[in-house]
Amino acid sequence: MIGKLPPNLLRKYILNRIGCRDDAVVIGPALGEDSAVINLDDKHLIIHSDPITGAVEYLGWLAVHIASNDIAVSGARPRWLLPIYFFTEDTSIEFIDNITRQVDEAAKEVEAMIVGGHSEFTPGLPRPIISMTASGLVDKDKYISTGGAQAGDIVIMTKYAGLEGTAILASDFREMLIKKGVSAGELDKSRELIKQISVVREALLLSDYQYVTSMHDPTEGGLIGGLTEIAYASNKSIVIYEDKVNVLPQTLKYSRLLNIDYLKFI
Repeated sequence: MIGKLPPNLLRKYILNRIGCRDDAVVIGPALGEDSAVINLDDKHLIIHSDPITGAVEYLGWLAVHIASNDIAVSGARPRWLLPIYFFTEDTSIEFIDNITRQVDEAAKEVEAMIVGGHSEFTPGLPRPIISMTASGLVDKDKYISTGGAQAGDIVIMTKYAGLEGTAILASDFREMLIKKGVSAGELDKSRELIKQISVVREALLLSDYQYVTSMHDPTEGGLIGGLTEIAYASNKSIVIYEDKVNVLPQTLKYSRLLNIDYLKFI
């Protein structure tokens, strides 16, 4: 089994084992909800954790932006980051330098500070992993939950389906795609899509509008996975039309070559 635990396992082994109850918790562990919401009297603290397990070249960049995205879609600006670095036993100093530079640069881009974390060389690990915790503050009347979707809402997607996955394929699976006939020049352009994965700016702009009921940043499981999580959290059904989904030509091309469903593509 690969990917997120299915809902039945989450309910049985994760969501009902949460330690002591705390009255300050506005939103805790729940299907589809990526961020916790904690009441701090005049503000709400938004906290989110996410591991990056499927990418290598842009590992640090992704770790910051993916976690920051989930804070922003809750209505908060990401302010504080805590990365946990798991390096393989043979990780080079050059790789560590590159990845930590990525984290630093991405954090500056979203205007957040690294306030702690952990690092280690982990035995038996097949590839490096970063688990990132991000947090930020939001006015109590402005936070947005995944589970707020209402009947009659319209689904709006920014950018393109499978954007992140397309960039990861072009960088980490470059040789495989070249063998299948994709040019190096095209892959170089597709790699640059990684610079477009942040949704912090648009999420914070949208959070100021009262008609936004729910926001979500789809990662594992892609567009379908993200919409499914909104549906679970909101107890609603969602209908989408495939011909209305914005998708890049290279995403369709790589998906066809590698037999990937772009609607479920990260």
